[in-house]
Amino acid sequence: MNLLRLTIIDTQGGISFVAPGEALPALLKACATDPPATGELIARAEQFYSGLRERIDNGLAMFDERNTPGHYDAIHTALEHARPDESPLFRIVDEVTREASQRPVKAGAVVFNLRDRRIITLQNGYQEITRAGYGEVFDGERMTGARFTYRLPRSWALVP
Repeated sequence: MNLLRLTIIDTQGGISFVAPGEALPALLKACATDPPATGELIARAEQFYSGLRERIDNGLAMFDERNTPGHYDAIHTALEHARPDESPLFRIVDEVTREASQRPVKAGAVVFNLRDRRIITLQNGYQEITRAGYGEVFDGERMTGARFTYRLPRSWALVP
């Protein structure tokens, strides 16, 4: 499976999670609408990659149940013992989680910085990120064969 580490940064902080590479074009399409925050990015990507929003919401709820401000032993332990491609979704709260958010998994790692409108490719063996492209709709169970296109505005920087 083409798994990527995807990290999203906005004015409130950052989250990081592992997802199939097929979610990447949906997130690029959502970036083209200039979402101001992570929740809006995910909501806008949802119509092209169904189930992503629920997965992220559930992951954040689990993170928040197990970790409290200043007490991040649960996520530190999970990150230490899980294979990178099996690591849980997490908030970036300290240096340990910041480093983990930049650690590629099988197909690589990409950072979506909504605050600065930058998409940073740390490593990407799945698909080159370009200013314009296309993806295939995922209905929550399978790729449907229906295609969509995206075009990132010039206000977005692509950082290789």
